[in-house]
Amino acid sequence: MTFFSILFARSEYATGNKLPEKAAFYKDLCLDQIIEAITARKPEYDLKSFFYQPLHDSETIRFRHEVMRDLTDADIRISISTFTDQMILVRRYLALITKLNFEYHKKGWFLEAAVVYCNAVLELSRNLNRNELQSRGLLEFRTYVTAYIQSQEFQSLREDAHQVKDGLQGVKYCVILQDGKFKVKKYEGEIEYSSEVEEILARFKQGTVKQYLTKLPERRGVNHIEEKILEFVARLFPELFDSLRQFCNRHESFVAQTLHKFDCEIQFYIAYLEFIADIKTKGLKFCYPQLSASSHEVYVRDSFDLALANRLLATPDAVVCNDFFLQGSERIIVVTGPNQGGKTTFARQFGQMHYLASLGYPVPGTVARLFLFDQILTHFERAEDIHNLRGKLQDDLLRIHEVLSSATANSILILNEIFASTTLKDAVVLSEEIMTRVMAQDSLCVWVTFIDELSCLSEKTVSMVSTVDPENQAERTFKIIRMPANGLAYALSLAEKHGLTYAQIRKRIPS
Repeated sequence: MTFFSILFARSEYATGNKLPEKAAFYKDLCLDQIIEAITARKPEYDLKSFFYQPLHDSETIRFRHEVMRDLTDADIRISISTFTDQMILVRRYLALITKLNFEYHKKGWFLEAAVVYCNAVLELSRNLNRNELQSRGLLEFRTYVTAYIQSQEFQSLREDAHQVKDGLQGVKYCVILQDGKFKVKKYEGEIEYSSEVEEILARFKQGTVKQYLTKLPERRGVNHIEEKILEFVARLFPELFDSLRQFCNRHESFVAQTLHKFDCEIQFYIAYLEFIADIKTKGLKFCYPQLSASSHEVYVRDSFDLALANRLLATPDAVVCNDFFLQGSERIIVVTGPNQGGKTTFARQFGQMHYLASLGYPVPGTVARLFLFDQILTHFERAEDIHNLRGKLQDDLLRIHEVLSSATANSILILNEIFASTTLKDAVVLSEEIMTRVMAQDSLCVWVTFIDELSCLSEKTVSMVSTVDPENQAERTFKIIRMPANGLAYALSLAEKHGLTYAQIRKRIPS
């Protein structure tokens, strides 16, 4: 009955360090928005902690891919979702007990939780044995569940629960109300007149009549009178209520920890599948990436910014997809082009895809080969902070120094519009110095910049340009194309910004 986890192939894989939730790259890459959107679907689970533990071994990623593929089968997913829904009910019943006061009322809900749990596990076992599973994770879990329901522990729980519940369901008693008092006694075959009265009065019914019945509100608690009645009933049937007490004592913690853990961990897959199902309604595709920890050659077709796609769900706006690749000695993608042309979005999707792949998720695109990194480091523009008494340029230099000091050959760097606050000459000098260091480290990098010269600095650099509509150069296409930087689109953007295009000048000249 050994089963460790549905998230990790072996126990030692689960010991990796978790990243701090406030790491800068989560916000820079909009990963915080993606994580929030996914986990919001399962608020009763603490899923966020799983998102801050990226994987660094391809074996566990393949393990998760297998589970994810199994869960794309509707029958398998429904089978597991049915079980997890019942486990939510069990937890609600157990949580309710802490809010109740009367002893037998608490024990009654505890018994009900145990009955729901037993039925849920049995149904799960039947469904898993009926489904055609392929993943190692779910096959091992099915073996565990099959052995668990045959164990003495579970058999005793199930038999005891049903025996006690059947006994309590057979309890019949009468409450006699008289002169503001009540008396409780065993039911002794007294006639129940309600149905007879209704039958007699029905003879006099003429047409539709006003309905005077009132639906009482449903309550899980009992008032002090009901509590006293239940106390008297327990005195009338001491053996049955004693068996309830003994059941609660014997099975104080009846939920198997392995099943509890599985119930939580499986939501990591289900929540993401539900999230991307909505994204797919816009015609966007996802794929299982190939991952390598040794080769820096990467390529992706039809990728997109997942956070942007989620924001555009409720709009008719289309999501623009882009391709990219690095081969041979290429390491750095230098993205240039006009403002508001999708450059930063492209940089974010590069980082998003690699991070989502490190969690074992399908990534945006139709085909992908990605790098299994050790860390993602970002440098995005920050508003000047008056509290640290640093100027904008000084702050940029200090932050880029931290990035370069931490980076290794296995790191991914995402740099966006650094040194925009200084002169062009200084920005060129500083950027070339930093790029030289990045190339020496051999890190993968996406560098969004207004400096075209960086794109041809070395054989390690690749130029990609944010394009405009050939018929209307003020119209952004948001397509990022692998081509030499020419500065024309950026120059046009500046001219347009300052009202210096040919059309703008002609409007100001009187005819």
